[in-house]
Amino acid sequence: MWSNLPFDLLANIFSYLSPDSLARAISTCKSWHTCANNSASWAALSPRNHPPWFIALPTRNPGHFIYAHNPNDDSWHLLPLDFIPNPIRPTAAIGGLILLRETTTTVLQLAICNPFTRQFRHLPKLNFTRTNPAVGVIELNSANFKVYVAGGMSGASGTGGGASYEPSLEVYDSVHKNWKTIGSMPMEFAVRLTVWTSNESVYCDGVLYWITSARAYTIMGFETGNKNWRELSVPMADRLEFAALVPRNGKLNLVGGTSDAGACIWELGESNNWRLIDRVPQELGAKLLRGKGRWGSINTRCVCIAGAMCLYRDLGSGMVVWRECAEKGKWEWHWIEGCGTIKGMKLQNFPIKGLLLHPYLASSSFFNE
Repeated sequence: MWSNLPFDLLANIFSYLSPDSLARAISTCKSWHTCANNSASWAALSPRNHPPWFIALPTRNPGHFIYAHNPNDDSWHLLPLDFIPNPIRPTAAIGGLILLRETTTTVLQLAICNPFTRQFRHLPKLNFTRTNPAVGVIELNSANFKVYVAGGMSGASGTGGGASYEPSLEVYDSVHKNWKTIGSMPMEFAVRLTVWTSNESVYCDGVLYWITSARAYTIMGFETGNKNWRELSVPMADRLEFAALVPRNGKLNLVGGTSDAGACIWELGESNNWRLIDRVPQELGAKLLRGKGRWGSINTRCVCIAGAMCLYRDLGSGMVVWRECAEKGKWEWHWIEGCGTIKGMKLQNFPIKGLLLHPYLASSSFFNE
């Protein structure tokens, strides 16, 4: 019976498997392998049915390995990056792909990789030479996305002047595979995007948002339709010891913490008003803090994806996860142990940069041209 199932029915069955189970299934026979690599089969896969994987890259001596946590069996895996020519740092997740920047130069040079299929490709050079700009991503799927780059320091001018802030914005379109300059911004925004903004961005309801990394926190937004810039206030902006933006159910959320109030979640509503919707459970917050007292003292970091958010500090200290449970129709809090060993091999604890992504096991057309 299994040998004679129609491809559309088999693809539907495959859609209920987690990525690691699917990988084992498609290695069973040629028929299943063909079905799983058929575009219709992969279109049937729903990331909402499976929690995302946490991907960690060391911030010291980066570019050699990825440490990946599989939530389906609560296991850690070591993925070599020997197929990538130069040392890199992760910038953002794009579906099952990772947007990277090279660390061999201070000038922004971006690339894309799939750590599971070991595919890699450089993006073209930007129209403007930029150092330390803000980067944002709008994702439709793993082959259709846009990368926005704003601000940064430009190179020295030809008239003998020094470097200056670059008040322009350009976008890379994966369909046309080129960069296009699409507008300018107030110089004040260019400075803040360069000096006080991390690479993490959130796209919500037609607006690409970045949050400043220095207190008092503020949020800058770029309206992609009319190309206007906006600024939003942040609740408890001058008191928060850390703050990060989170996409949740199509709305912009913010997570931030203080020593006395703990870590809180706010949601942006009408008239740009914030309302408190949840708090990190006290026992999980204390577990992550480990008696340090202040969220800022442990260099709290946050990574998010539609349907999940993760608070972490380093590879071995464990993580607090806030995740959508599709079956129950609500969001739930979880604790994930840190990575201390992989297959019996002990690992040293070290600072990491984390991402959340859904593994994409098919060969992406983005790398084939």
